[in-house]
Amino acid sequence: MVIARLLAYLAFSVFCVLPASCLDTFTAAVYEHAVILPNFTTTPVSREEALVLMNQNLDILEEAITSAAKQGAHIIVTPEDGVYGVNFSRDTIYPYLEDIPDPEVNWIPCNHPKRFGDTQIQERLSCLAKSNSIYVVANIGDKKPCNASDPRCPPDGRYQYNTNVVFDSQGKLVARYHKQHLFMSESFYFNAPKDPEVMTFNTPFGKFGIFTCFDILFYDPAITLVKDFHVDTILFPTAWMDVLPHLSAIEFHSAWAMGMGVNLLASNLHRPQNRMTGSGIYAPDSPRAFHYDRKTEEGKLLLSQLDSHPYSPEVNWSSYASSIGALSTGNQEFKGSAFYDEYTFVELTGITGNYTVCQKDLCCHLNYQMSEKRSNEIYALGAFDGLHTVEGCYHLQVCTMLKCKTTNRHTCGASVDTASTRFEMFSLSGTFGTQYVFPEVLLSEVRLAPGEFKVSSDGRLFSVKATSGPVLTVSLFGRVYEKDQASNAASALTAQALSMMLIVVTPMVYYVDRICTFLFNLG
Repeated sequence: MVIARLLAYLAFSVFCVLPASCLDTFTAAVYEHAVILPNFTTTPVSREEALVLMNQNLDILEEAITSAAKQGAHIIVTPEDGVYGVNFSRDTIYPYLEDIPDPEVNWIPCNHPKRFGDTQIQERLSCLAKSNSIYVVANIGDKKPCNASDPRCPPDGRYQYNTNVVFDSQGKLVARYHKQHLFMSESFYFNAPKDPEVMTFNTPFGKFGIFTCFDILFYDPAITLVKDFHVDTILFPTAWMDVLPHLSAIEFHSAWAMGMGVNLLASNLHRPQNRMTGSGIYAPDSPRAFHYDRKTEEGKLLLSQLDSHPYSPEVNWSSYASSIGALSTGNQEFKGSAFYDEYTFVELTGITGNYTVCQKDLCCHLNYQMSEKRSNEIYALGAFDGLHTVEGCYHLQVCTMLKCKTTNRHTCGASVDTASTRFEMFSLSGTFGTQYVFPEVLLSEVRLAPGEFKVSSDGRLFSVKATSGPVLTVSLFGRVYEKDQASNAASALTAQALSMMLIVVTPMVYYVDRICTFLFNLG
């Protein structure tokens, strides 16, 4: 991959005609937006009413874009659903949609607003980018007509897409991406494209790729953009709902950037009542800026400098763990559930220790030392190797050291966001059967630990100093994409089924689980 990155850099240099036009670093901005939601309705509002709501959100986004530009930002990312909100039906989302053309049409909406019909939102975004000389990334809705000659054409004769757009500093539309992996009820009102779209564009400060929210958990287009198209930076609008212990927004997104060796600009909605918070500017070596706030209702603008072409060394994620024998357990293994996945755990009984726990093909090794062993908290080392089957179907291999919710071992793996135990050191590794592993360290009150840990070339996640706060989890979150074929079929079937039923949480979790497991067994 290092050679491929070098070739990609040489190709990129052609884009920069003059040396002065190429930047070694750039200033990135993301905005976590407290979106103004439309009133709930079962009947569509008029286009004029939809524009009023969208312009109210754009008024707020305009302040963030203008502020970022004044502080020297070259690019700003705004959240998924940040212009019109959430909770629609297929009909009620329609007035908010616009026809978004392919960027190949060479269009600056600010200069030619009537070229593609009613495109008032694209016009305003384009003018914001142009007037502030900044790249603007936004998430809006696209509509495309179809007819009976297309066997995939929906009954209402149109495709509706969750869509990211990028306007360059001249206001030109340079990227359009249709979200591939729709999340749960999104399938009620949006369509997924027939094939995953791989969208890239070049700038004087690197090559960029883009995808949306749930896409980050799957191979296409997320991994393809990095592995095959060698992008430097990923743009990531999201409406992410925290799921502890391993899928908090700032936790997983920063880990993905480190595991993939790219910059990631993640912009989340701010709706604390729905556990939607957590935005950041992440580099492969460490988070550069992040925000997590469940106490206020305010949006937040983040800025930080990044390398235009980040470098990250290769990691063999199973090298160290495969070279050593099983460490002492000292305690009987037990089962516990984390986000409905059944882990094999062993309790960490001492203030210091060396432990191994295995599940199927995965063995996890931990060496640790606590600052003190508290009687009111227990920690466990866990392993999971299998098919995750809740909000989607995807294969995981996870090694995790985590704080249990109570001193009852049966609560190990449950969601918990506070802790009291600090660690003097830790080293975690696993016999992973995948090269796609994302290292996570999360502290009490859902905080990251920049500069406090590293990953070695032989696959160890280890501390470089005592933790600055109590630890919630230290994890290696692995994705086994090559086993996802049956899972992808299950996801498609689930999406189709969703359009014919109401979502009720517990029955839905059971329903998705049964589909995933059935199709996986067929595969």
